[in-house]
Amino acid sequence: MNLSPELGKLRDEIKTYALEYGLDPFETIFEILDFDQINEVASFGGFPTRFPHWSFGMEYEHLKTSYAYGLHKIYEMVINCDPSYAYLMENNALVDQKIVIAHVYGHTDFFKNNEWFSATNRKMMDGMANHGTIIRRYAEKYGYEQVENFLDTCLSIDDMIDFHSLFIKRHPVSRRSVDVEGDGEEEDKQELSVKLRSKDYMDGFMNPPDFVEEQKKKLADKKTQMSKFPDRPEKDLLMFLIDHAPMENWQKVVLSIIRDESYYFAPQRVTKIMNEGWASYWHSTIMTEKCLKDSELVDYADHHSGTLGTSPGSLNPYKLGIELWKDIEDRWNKGKFGKEYEECDDMEVLKNWDKHLGLGRQKIFEVRRVANDITMIDNFFTKEFCESRGLFAYKYNDVTGNYEISDRDFRAIKEKLLSQLTNFGRPIITVMEGNYKNRGELYLYHKHEGIDLDMAYAKDTLQNIYQIWKRTVHLESKMNDRDKLFTFDGNDHIELNITSSY
Repeated sequence: MNLSPELGKLRDEIKTYALEYGLDPFETIFEILDFDQINEVASFGGFPTRFPHWSFGMEYEHLKTSYAYGLHKIYEMVINCDPSYAYLMENNALVDQKIVIAHVYGHTDFFKNNEWFSATNRKMMDGMANHGTIIRRYAEKYGYEQVENFLDTCLSIDDMIDFHSLFIKRHPVSRRSVDVEGDGEEEDKQELSVKLRSKDYMDGFMNPPDFVEEQKKKLADKKTQMSKFPDRPEKDLLMFLIDHAPMENWQKVVLSIIRDESYYFAPQRVTKIMNEGWASYWHSTIMTEKCLKDSELVDYADHHSGTLGTSPGSLNPYKLGIELWKDIEDRWNKGKFGKEYEECDDMEVLKNWDKHLGLGRQKIFEVRRVANDITMIDNFFTKEFCESRGLFAYKYNDVTGNYEISDRDFRAIKEKLLSQLTNFGRPIITVMEGNYKNRGELYLYHKHEGIDLDMAYAKDTLQNIYQIWKRTVHLESKMNDRDKLFTFDGNDHIELNITSSY
């Protein structure tokens, strides 16, 4: 449904304000949807033509039920494409629509100009439609149940990618073929003689026993090295499976689709706090400085505060993000940075510090261009920011059944926040060997960073990877500060104490 003339006029007005402030958004196409339509689109991640899967239907029922009970309401959705697509809720009040349109232009500016989105497919609306068509054809050809079961397996490991690989030039992963049918003991038929060429009567002199044994050892080491792949630890498990797992062609295509979509959504996950904070900052600025009417003030304040509200046991990216952007702007306006400021130990001077530099807007646009959530928090989540906002770390108390404050120390709070954001908050798993013990087995390594694996999930993940790899899968990790090797051989889960080589 197209925008009404009134909303079309508001869109043009708000876009003009956004451009005046220096925003540079994609051209944005707005559409009006009713609550049922917007819940349906949201359940597909914003792409109504996406491939069919039962999990999307489950998400739709969740959104629909939450809306019916007043627990959840979608005000807007915006898609990272060029042009961008934004969906507005049909029955939102006019002041809500103004907030949402301003919020959307903040998002589309971020999509266009943040470096972490630069490698994404800007025509993903068409890409998703193509993915949907391909998978529907496979379902018709190979059977819906078989394709859906394989999709289940792929989606269970869809976050096992190397997001940073999009920005790093590396040598390609080794793609040597592996004789997985052998037992690893067959002699290489192409092996060159370890002996130096000589006349028969000179053989004992040219090839003494010690020399022959040394050459045999070197050759054996070389063969062992050649049988190992990848050449370096590989974090992109999905690409490794596409290259090396014994799949049918249609399965490789499906896994490639899941991988492409994972890389498309990844920037939104690594910039969630920045992105939502940026959009909230600009809808707040545009509304309060430009287009908010007196009669809309109370409704605006109510809805804006609701957006920034924080529930117990959760992190609100809108709230943390907007507070960080405001703090950065304020510090660079007042000159509260650099050697002179950092070395000042007079609390009264620090409290009243103001160099009147006016560099705040310039600085936030600079940060918007290059940072992600981790680098933003690492660089700008300061002790002063933490203390002025009364932030603290919390944990769940099994005894009382409540969340309780666990720490108010700035370093502990920052460390916990960064650990939650690293690798999307998921375990870092790396492929170490694809031909472990020369038997075609897969050896994975978990980079332990203080938190043990959830073994129920770990076992399910090993089983799902086995479904694709077709041979034994190993996972090295730590459990209770001891090196462990978890193995699934197709029938049983095995756990062994080991001495780690990594």
